[in-house]
Amino acid sequence: MKVKEILTAVKNHEMSIEEASELIDHPIDYANIDFDRQKRTGVGEVIYGAGKTKEQIAGIIQNMLDHETDMILATRIAFDKYQYLHHLYPNFEYDEMAQTFLYNQHPQIQNKGKIVIVCAGTSDLPVAKEAYVTAQFLGNEVELISDVGVAGIHRLFLQLETIQAANVVVVCAGMEGALASVVGGLTDKPVIAVPTSIGYGANFKGLSALLAMLNSCASGVSVVNIDNGFGAGYMAHSINCLGGKR
Repeated sequence: MKVKEILTAVKNHEMSIEEASELIDHPIDYANIDFDRQKRTGVGEVIYGAGKTKEQIAGIIQNMLDHETDMILATRIAFDKYQYLHHLYPNFEYDEMAQTFLYNQHPQIQNKGKIVIVCAGTSDLPVAKEAYVTAQFLGNEVELISDVGVAGIHRLFLQLETIQAANVVVVCAGMEGALASVVGGLTDKPVIAVPTSIGYGANFKGLSALLAMLNSCASGVSVVNIDNGFGAGYMAHSINCLGGKR
């Protein structure tokens, strides 16, 4: 039962205030959704799908819809979970590469500046796409530049005009993670580095890229956790908000 329906029932004396309060405030037994987060931070709660069952994700989505949430983003939604959720919520959009499942009733670009996502190789695209979808969902103009790693650095130079025109740059790279330092030395904009778990054995599932990025000699480079495209996209949005709204 949606909040508006509950309030209408109270107005029509079909339900007591106490009964309405119980229906509105009572959380589902496995999740306590923070419906005030958007008022505090500007962004509502995002559903992290990994580790949750498809039924739990569906229940959280339904609870958010019942509370008239018009923007819902779920991350790390594997394809088998998507197949289940799609039958229940066919108006949601799924990006198989990014593993995102989202609902945006009024999609629009709100912030003035552009966010550019740069990824070193095609293997880094799933993480880059998660950052891309997140930043776009939050109301930003976003551009993705793919496969410009340091092994063929001339490819990066061809994209410099786009990179330098950005308000924020997100760089996703595995292997030795060198691309973030290179980009950091070519732009005066903040760079958010995302180490990915792509690489051979000594990459240690992204740890070598993480340590390299943390030890970057380029100023203005900050680092999020391994494969955390969502965190990078969110942080890029937070920085881009400082430029003001359109």
